[in-house]
Order: sequence, then C-alpha cells, then structure tokens
Amino acid sequence: MRGKGGFIERLGDRVLDPALSRPWRWAFWLLAGLLLLDVALGWYWSDEPDQFQVSEHRSDTRGATTTATLIRVAETLLEKPGGYLRNDMLPHQFWLDNMPSWEYGALVQVRDMARSLRRDMSRSQSQSQEDPALAIAEPQFNFDADSWIMPATESEYRRGIRALETYLARLTGKEPGGARFYARADNLSDWLNEVQNRLGSLSLALSKSVGRQELRVPRAAADMPGEAGKAVSGDQEKTPWLKIDNVFYEARGATWALVHLMKGVQEDFAGVLEEKNARTSYRQVIRELEATQATVWSPVILNGSGFGILANHSLVMANYISRANAALIDLRQLLQQG
Repeated sequence: MRGKGGFIERLGDRVLDPALSRPWRWAFWLLAGLLLLDVALGWYWSDEPDQFQVSEHRSDTRGATTTATLIRVAETLLEKPGGYLRNDMLPHQFWLDNMPSWEYGALVQVRDMARSLRRDMSRSQSQSQEDPALAIAEPQFNFDADSWIMPATESEYRRGIRALETYLARLTGKEPGGARFYARADNLSDWLNEVQNRLGSLSLALSKSVGRQELRVPRAAADMPGEAGKAVSGDQEKTPWLKIDNVFYEARGATWALVHLMKGVQEDFAGVLEEKNARTSYRQVIRELEATQATVWSPVILNGSGFGILANHSLVMANYISRANAALIDLRQLLQQG
C-alpha cells in the first residue's frame, strides 16, 4: 500500500509540475474551444430554412412541378447549413435537438409524397405497372433516418433524389422512357387523406403539451349491448417537459414541407380543382399552413397553460394545424362529389 501511495504522490507531483502541466492546460483550452465552436455551429445550423418559390419549378408538363418541388424539399434536408443533422455524432446532438426534429417532420412528408407518386399518381389504374424510377425512390426515403455510417442516411436519400430526377427527366421528355402522371381527383384525394391523418396526429401531439384526460370505454362494457356509450376517464397523457420543443419543431418541419408540396400539387391539379370548384378551399388549407411558419420570437418554446400568463406555442401551432385539417375535410368532400 505504501508503494502504491508513493507512486500516486509522485504521479501527482509530475502532473502539477509547472514544466509538465503546460501541455495539459493547452489540451484543456483546446477542448473548451472546440466545444464552444460546436455550440456556435449548432445554433447556426438550427436556423430553419427559408421558404422557396414553387413557381421557380413551374412547368407545362403535368406532374413536373410536383416532382420538382418534392426534389427541392428533399435536397433542402441535405444541403441546408450544417447538412442533415439527425444522424450527427457530434456533442451538439445532446443539447440542440430542434433541427433534427424539424428534419424528421419534413422527411415524413417527403416519404408520403414519394409513396403517393409511386402508388397512385404515376399509374393509370391499380393493375398498371409502377414506374421503375419511383420504385427505387420511395424505399430510399424510408431508410433509417438516424443511420450515421455503413450506409449513411444522406447517401441513401441522395439515391432517392437521383431516382426522382430520372423520373422527372423522363416525364418532361429530356430522357427516353415515357413516364406518366395522372392528375385525377381520386389521386389527389388519396394524398390529401394521408395529409389529413398526419395533421390530425400532429395536432393531438401538440395538444398534449398541457395534458389531456382521455375517455376510454372499458372492454367489458364495449362488448355488452347498450353499454358501448359509457366511457370512463383514463390516464392523463402529457408530453414530457423536455420533449415539448421536439414535438413543436417536428410539426413545424412537417408544415414547412406541406406548404411547398401543396403549392406544387396545386399547379398540376389546377384543372381538377377548377372542375370541382375546390380552388378556394385548397388555397384556404395553404393559408392556414403558412401561418405555422411565422417567426418564433421567443428563444425557447413556452408551455404556459391554456389561459395563463405565458404563451403556449404548442397550442398556437395546434390551432393552425386543426384549422387546416378542418379545411381539408371540406376539400376532400368537394373532390369526392361527382
């Protein structure tokens, strides 16, 4: 024990020796500087991308505007300042998670549109052959959003973008192959149904920032005639305090992507909307979604009570999303009318 103690004392003396401690101090300041740089870059990378003009991608070829807009939204995920951050391994991932949540919200909308293109909009009927480029693009965007390496998420999503570019080139006649796009009311309604479901889920998740007392029907009562209408209070569901900003920014990213995709779809389905007298209803949905992109002036996402002193940003976001969802219901009814 004495020998061990003496070794520790000698080691401590060497570490504290002014002639030898200088490298340790340099190492400490270097590490501190790198951490500060990572924090500064993290804050800069957390700045949300600006909206772009869908009219820049307008084309006389039906379906080209929608596809080009989808490509631009997907590229934004990879090419914005800092690139794709959700799968980062740097220290800032532990304290700056708003942008990764934003990315995931936008990514879900990219996945839904890619699936709708492959399944419905590029096919004349359910028994027709799917487009080979879209058959590649759709599963690429469904790759694990958190994969850092072997393979990296970015490389898989870029393959999806290249497949979409191939479809767009064939659609516009720049490459041989004759891709198709069918701007029918049923195709539009099916995609809007996906949008409606997503917005409903986001609105519910945002509303849980203040807690919700769910009503549930007991299984025994549900199986008995006349008892199905008897509900009891269930557990209160409330978003954990540290997750409130994640839910908010996921909704923010989803609605950012939807604003652009809906504007692109509006160009390609203009004839359907005019025929169904649904143009005004469609624009109302876009207007409500655009309101979700207003500047957030607070440095943090506040979670005040419904009628309390402090604001509740989640409930404000939920309000706009719910209004957009209500307008979507009316819009789909117009599209389904003969």
